[in-house]
Amino acid sequence: MPVIVRDPLDPTLSMWHFLAFYLRFLRERDGLSLTQCGQIIGAARSTVSNMEAGRQRPHEEQLAKLDAKYGTGRLLQLLLWFARMAHDPDWGQQLIRYEERALAIRSYHGHAIPRQFQTEEYTRALVEAATVEDVEGIVARRLARQRALLDRERRAFFWVIMDEGVLSYRVGGQEVMREQLSYLRRVMDLPNIIVRFVQPSAGAHRGFDGPFQVISLDGRDVVYAGAQNGGRLIEAPGEVREFWTKFEHIGAKALSEDTSRALVEQYLEWYA
Repeated sequence: MPVIVRDPLDPTLSMWHFLAFYLRFLRERDGLSLTQCGQIIGAARSTVSNMEAGRQRPHEEQLAKLDAKYGTGRLLQLLLWFARMAHDPDWGQQLIRYEERALAIRSYHGHAIPRQFQTEEYTRALVEAATVEDVEGIVARRLARQRALLDRERRAFFWVIMDEGVLSYRVGGQEVMREQLSYLRRVMDLPNIIVRFVQPSAGAHRGFDGPFQVISLDGRDVVYAGAQNGGRLIEAPGEVREFWTKFEHIGAKALSEDTSRALVEQYLEWYA
């Protein structure tokens, strides 16, 4: 079977591309195979290949071992730090990869049901409200991403906190909302999903700056912070911890699971 040799990434596109490019350069300079490099960092050959192709992000401890092997001081670890601080043009695709590998996803949403738990018509109403082109194409891609996330063989744990206002916004009209809340109420009984609501009487809380999700991977956490026309993927451990604290503070103001279920049922009667 022929060995496929891919060209290295373009190091001028981003710091992540530069880091991946340089990892391959150093390995090939020292005459190491992917397997040998994997043995140094305690990872599989495929992991090294994915790092050099930009499909997987390295960890600090892995780069510390490579710095020691290549005699580069702390250079690779510093490149990782700069990559995490810089804008990443591929953050959207990287976010999808992280979500698909997540062990747990904890998210806060203030104005809409999270995409993972949206019905098709609810999704369509949101996309149409954004006045974008190719509505059906965007809806199809979002639903496909939803299925890939929820239908995994190893299901992730979801802990979702929303403002009660999410239930009262008539996205798509009364019938769409009735279908959406019926679906949400069903998923709230699943063992891997916790949904809780913050009521207006709770006052100001730390979610007012916008939606976010903390994605727990095997060995570390990353954060996606939402924003108009995009968002930001956060990998620096210190900033990730800040979002953990935000999530815990918002959760302290949220209703219990049982009371949250009852709240959804109340709104279902309203939309009946």
